[in-house]
Amino acid sequence: MFSPRSDNPSTFDLQPPTYNIRKRVLFVTYYFPPSGGPGVQRALKLVKYLPRFGWQPTVLTVRPGAAAFPDRDETLLGDVPESVRVERTAAWDPYALYARLLGKEKSDAVSVGFIGEEAPGWRERLSRWLRANVVLPDARVGWVPFAAARAGKLLQEDPFDALITTGPPHSTHLAGLLLARLTGVAWTADFRDPWTDISYYQQLPTTAPARRLDRAVERAVLRRAHLVTAVNPRLGQLLESKTTSDGGAPVHVIRNGFDPDDFSGQPHSDETKGEASAEEADEQQQEASPFVLAHVGSLTASQDPHALWEALQRLREQDTVPELRIRMVGNLDGAVRQSLRRRGLDDVLETVPYVPHAEAVGFMEKASLLLLCINRTERAESITPGKTYEYVATGQPVLGLGPPEGDAAKVLRTSGAGRMFAHDDSEGVARFLEEHLRAWEAGAPRRGAAPEDADRFSRRRQAKQLSALMNRLSDS
Repeated sequence: MFSPRSDNPSTFDLQPPTYNIRKRVLFVTYYFPPSGGPGVQRALKLVKYLPRFGWQPTVLTVRPGAAAFPDRDETLLGDVPESVRVERTAAWDPYALYARLLGKEKSDAVSVGFIGEEAPGWRERLSRWLRANVVLPDARVGWVPFAAARAGKLLQEDPFDALITTGPPHSTHLAGLLLARLTGVAWTADFRDPWTDISYYQQLPTTAPARRLDRAVERAVLRRAHLVTAVNPRLGQLLESKTTSDGGAPVHVIRNGFDPDDFSGQPHSDETKGEASAEEADEQQQEASPFVLAHVGSLTASQDPHALWEALQRLREQDTVPELRIRMVGNLDGAVRQSLRRRGLDDVLETVPYVPHAEAVGFMEKASLLLLCINRTERAESITPGKTYEYVATGQPVLGLGPPEGDAAKVLRTSGAGRMFAHDDSEGVARFLEEHLRAWEAGAPRRGAAPEDADRFSRRRQAKQLSALMNRLSDS
């Protein structure tokens, strides 16, 4: 039976080693600044905080000019410690030619997050077939030869105590598989999302042979890694179930989280846990007026919160909604726009295109109520978007739409940040909204998580967990 070994930091000794004792870890990640988007945050923040616990990272990543980043955020480069060496390599992108033929950016050649939507033409259908059957395990596999070659050279020049690969893209783990076999370096495979069980996998036009090959490679990684880490207990359970019959690496949970340094008031810092002053709270409320319901990050068709739009329409018809603004920050799917229009909510819709991470956090902090939407998909209970923890850290209340017994719901419930409602529970959503709207009108808006409840999700604590695991692994 799976046990989330590392979900509770108190389950083993997390005391950092003496600072003058340094161990070295090679961190292999495709997404690293100047890449933007949610995929970059975990690696970036671990690299930022690991040196505090005796581990000196060297980062191996792709050269920006050769990369297919979904977004760019140059400001994140400021989070990389000066002491961290960053090695960048070339990469071959199998979709680059296809993208040029279509007149697109190569990062738009196949929009993986929206891959389940209907393809408008034969070129897109061909691209998805190639993605599913030829370019395995993902479209970034062209980086693996370059990454493995450079990593091998680095390991020969000056041996490392540990190696970490993080995915997606899960092709990154192929470099780890090769390097661990050739060098015997202690290898941790970090999973931020499922591999062959990810939400859109069943919608890919994958043939049976390709599916078998992909699953075989996934099992090889899980069996050969010395340690596997997952972002939540349900994903850990899923990964461990794939190798229970033939032996595999132990799976430990190291959640995603938030960096206190990213928050303007820093009310949830590990060192400073004081609440904002009354004057600051009043200023925040004034800045957030009118009542701002905000979603920060991409919102796809499979996440469309129909129950929320229905509830808002009904409350507006009853004239129980004060001045309202629905603020969508990031990529907003056309289907969601249509849903808002059908419910007569387009007049209060405010859309903001992709912004740097620091600005995204600012939008979270200024919201009256934050919206968290989980995909309608198989195994949705295992989905915990990275922004969940940043939402919690703001201290603002959170309204979630997704599995009420899922992992994201548990985070909201145990932290006191908010509540998760089923996608069809418009009545429950309406009651929740009405409570918050009335409190807002009365001048006593409800709060979300308290600082002490958010602190356990800080990135510093997660780096501490990882360092303890790597100490065990490298010393064994």
